[in-house]
Amino acid sequence: MSAHENPLQKDCLLEIGCEELPAREQLPIRDAAIEQMTRLLNEAGLSFGQITAYVTPRRLALWIQNLALLSQPRESIRRGPPLERARDGAGNITPAAEGFARSCGVAFTDLSTLDTEKGLVLAWREVEAARSSHSLLPDIASQTIAALPLRKRMHWGTRQDSFIRPVRWLLLRQGQQVLDWQAFGLQAGGQSFGHRVHHPEAIQIHQPADYAAALLDGHVMADFDARRAHISHKISAIAEDLRASPILPAALLDEITGLNEWPVILIGSFAEDYLRIPEEALITVMMQHQRYVPLRDGNGRLISQYLFAANIHSQDAQIVIHGNNRVLRARLADAAFFWDQDRQKSLAARLPELQNVLFQEGLGSVYDKTLRLQKVARSLSSRCNVKADDLERAAALCKSDLLSGVVGEFPELQGIMGGHYARHDGENAEVVAAIAQHYLPNGRDDDTPQSPAGQCLAIADKLDTLCGFFAIGKIPTGDRDPFALRRAALSVLRIILDAELDLPLDEAVGMTLGALGPHIVKDPTAIRTGVLDFFQDRMRVYFREEGFRTDQINAVLSRQPHQILDARKRLEALARFLTEHQAAEALAALIKRVNNLLRKENVEVQHDPDPQLFEDPAEHRLWEHWQVMAGPVHTHLQNAQYASALDLLAGLRPTVDTFFDKVMVLAENPEIRQNRLTLLTRLQDAFLRIADFTQLQGS
Repeated sequence: MSAHENPLQKDCLLEIGCEELPAREQLPIRDAAIEQMTRLLNEAGLSFGQITAYVTPRRLALWIQNLALLSQPRESIRRGPPLERARDGAGNITPAAEGFARSCGVAFTDLSTLDTEKGLVLAWREVEAARSSHSLLPDIASQTIAALPLRKRMHWGTRQDSFIRPVRWLLLRQGQQVLDWQAFGLQAGGQSFGHRVHHPEAIQIHQPADYAAALLDGHVMADFDARRAHISHKISAIAEDLRASPILPAALLDEITGLNEWPVILIGSFAEDYLRIPEEALITVMMQHQRYVPLRDGNGRLISQYLFAANIHSQDAQIVIHGNNRVLRARLADAAFFWDQDRQKSLAARLPELQNVLFQEGLGSVYDKTLRLQKVARSLSSRCNVKADDLERAAALCKSDLLSGVVGEFPELQGIMGGHYARHDGENAEVVAAIAQHYLPNGRDDDTPQSPAGQCLAIADKLDTLCGFFAIGKIPTGDRDPFALRRAALSVLRIILDAELDLPLDEAVGMTLGALGPHIVKDPTAIRTGVLDFFQDRMRVYFREEGFRTDQINAVLSRQPHQILDARKRLEALARFLTEHQAAEALAALIKRVNNLLRKENVEVQHDPDPQLFEDPAEHRLWEHWQVMAGPVHTHLQNAQYASALDLLAGLRPTVDTFFDKVMVLAENPEIRQNRLTLLTRLQDAFLRIADFTQLQGS
């Protein structure tokens, strides 16, 4: 034993070996395993050091360093009846006290007292004896595996237990001792297994710390991050030798890493004639269907070579390369055939056929949706600074590529291929861009449309879907959102904010409901309210994710909530003001006082206060100060310069403080009281243009 080793601690290793784990679930499983193991060890009172997780296609493992051999003794306290009810008036032990002692398995005299918030009560303190980690770990291992967030579990054989894939071996040891763990009809041992082809034999793991190195000898790179870095480095190096740059987004790299235990990077190729196919189709085939890495030359054009990872070190790599080239060639041949066939018929010629494609029961065909889009797009065009004719033309053609062969084969290319077909048909650049971009963004990580026409058509398309599904009662509830309406609403918000569009949401929703027509929208007022409330919820989520406080979001959205871009500007100004301005907290408290006062008095005035009715110099000073400030403040508010407006308004604080110190606002004379309240409304109006300060917390 090393002089530095603690005899009361030993490393632990848990491994579950199985058939190939889905690549996209390996990282979530790995991270969840660490979280669950940490929780369960803490609950068991076992101290430990670092936990390292390993995941490959065929295994999940946890190396727990410095795990205590014994759990820490823990005291538990059971509360009984109040002490005053422990004995009766004659001093005899009451049945309640006797019953409590009996339930604890002790005599009444063994009980103690505990001082609680409700006074003294009877109590029984019991210290749980330390338990060996050897006895605790098998159950902890089973609970860890059972708690993993697996999207779909499966059964195999005749067993009732389940896992994401059939389990083939188990390993559980602490130090040099193999622990008695049984699960999935298997008995845990002290050995793992190497690469399915290169080292199918068992690998003895003598110490938990030896795990990664022992598997490396068995042609398995157990550490996901190290394997990922290895793949990335090899791909970059080979691409550099080819004087090319790889198209390797993080998601593809993770998936390649999850598909290989012993990755070998090879170069494949295809006929240059296939480069005539739109590159989006080529990239989709290579990346999404085959998990290959496309390459671009120095000018940014795709080349007819690609990289891929083989999970084997073949003695004849050309056989592996030839097999992958053959598979890719078949996919590209299909794409080329459809590309050539599709261009023989224009998008406009396909439009009538959309009458045979159902969009949604209750909302008609895709052709019906197209007619609605034309109306909504034309209505929104001026707000998006797009020619109405261009936008209406794009709306008419944007769904026609759903009938094309390429989109039928590769649905993820809808819209994108429509743009290519529109260009081939001779449509102008704005129409082409709008068609190509109108599905964006498809997901949280997607870019929003870059062209004004694409932005406007994308908003129209998503609003039609949202309003239509709300109109027929297909509204998300709880976690259920089968039609991805939350994503559609969030996409609309992102487009408006990214493009800085002056598009009032209530106006856009009204136009969309009008296009749907009374045969679909039976109660337009209720549907409009429901859709706008739905957007408000998404805005709150979106702004919280951007780091804004909930109370600040509520304060801003309670005022002019449908001007999304304006709401963002007001929120940014308010957050900056409350964070950076020295007088912000005191001023906010003062404005809340004004708002609460005016709300209680229910003041509604349309005129300025009368200086002739002022009785105190503080009233005159506040009114004069406001008159000097009002013009610049309203100019800033009119120009959406909210930060500058707040900076100016902060200068009111000393004058308002003096006003409240010197003046009784709720004077007995109703005329004077109304005049003073009218003065305060002028201040309130300016602040309410930005936010409702009464909803701020801590001010």
